[in-house]
Amino acid sequence: MRVLGVDPGLTRCGVGVVDSLPGRRARMAGVGVIRSDAGLTVDLRLLRIADGLEEWLDAHLPDVVAVERVFAQHNVASVTGTAQAAGLAMVAAARRGIPVALHTPSEVKAAVTGSGRADKAQVTKMVTRILRLDDPPKPADAADALALAVCHLWRPAGALHGGERHELTSAQRAWAAAEAAARRKG
Repeated sequence: MRVLGVDPGLTRCGVGVVDSLPGRRARMAGVGVIRSDAGLTVDLRLLRIADGLEEWLDAHLPDVVAVERVFAQHNVASVTGTAQAAGLAMVAAARRGIPVALHTPSEVKAAVTGSGRADKAQVTKMVTRILRLDDPPKPADAADALALAVCHLWRPAGALHGGERHELTSAQRAWAAAEAAARRKG
């Protein structure tokens, strides 16, 4: 299985492609960051991200796209751009008939480090070790995208998969409850 992980962002959208290997091993097939200039209007920034995602999908032909599930934050501008970039990844995959899975940040951290509270440095270190890379992927958005892909290989029941809803993990249930509570407060 080949997974394209997407760490959505409007300025930096991390992308990482990971192939599964026998014995619960994985190999990196590609990693990078799609960037958009903060000086551009939002529509042009989104177009740049969309074009970059299309290029990655065409170049790597993944079996599934794993996207970080966006959670409501206090910084509305940040969460809006992140949600828009996540939506672009989901639409690009859907147009190609590629299943999409959403994974929470804590689910990804737990999958690659064993702790849902791991920091970015721990995630990067474990991604480097798991994928047997010579150097840590940089920037952190690229490492996070690879972590998303690895998470999906090891915990494939994301919130969406092939258009069907699957049973949620305990982390996903907690995330959904927190999102519902945030909506009620809003």
